[in-house]
Amino acid sequence: MMRRKITVLTGAGVSVESGIRTYRFSDGLWENHNVEDVATIEGWYRNPALVLDFYNARRAQLADVKPNDAHRRIVELEKDWDVTVITQNVDNLHERAGSTRIIHLHGELTKVRPENCCNDMDGFSEQTVFDIGNDSISIGDLAPNGAQLRPHIVWFGEAVPKIEAAIDAVEAADVLLIVGTSLQVYPAAGLYRYAKSDTPIYIIDPNDVPVRDGRVTHIKEKATTGMVTFMNILDSE
Repeated sequence: MMRRKITVLTGAGVSVESGIRTYRFSDGLWENHNVEDVATIEGWYRNPALVLDFYNARRAQLADVKPNDAHRRIVELEKDWDVTVITQNVDNLHERAGSTRIIHLHGELTKVRPENCCNDMDGFSEQTVFDIGNDSISIGDLAPNGAQLRPHIVWFGEAVPKIEAAIDAVEAADVLLIVGTSLQVYPAAGLYRYAKSDTPIYIIDPNDVPVRDGRVTHIKEKATTGMVTFMNILDSE
């Protein structure tokens, strides 16, 4: 018998309980840097050394944090469900917790790619992406094609190459779970609209979310405790 499908969309609120600081949408700062300076292609062109230093620090931080109970409970869902995780987070905590199918919408912190590898067909070729773990990169660190290496991150204003795969996963879901995202950053914020008309949608977030949809059940808790509530709901059905 085919297992039913749960698609899980996660945001910064999942990782914040592991000690990873989030981008503060209200004041446009990320670790006290202006987002325009460290998370846009214009910032990269202005000062690539600053951008590399910023992501080197974020990458090093990953060595000091661990998956939390929210990550682990998402993994537990795989015992009974066919689970796809779509994450807006660039950390590797879902991987380290044990999730087996993950779509990284906004790139991956532990990976780099040549700055000139983008193309109109798929945004970038996965063959040109390199995993460097928690290591640093500097100006002068070059890819095999001779181009400067840049973080494998989808910056504001850049295309989101994995958005079609994410849409497919939402459309296929029997249950859609959204955890720890303010649903303010597009195109990810609009993904829930691709769920089938009879697909229940659960949102775990302690804050109000800008969604008016009769399919939605809002569990107004942080990620770790909200996952317990969600799993109890599943068990009772």
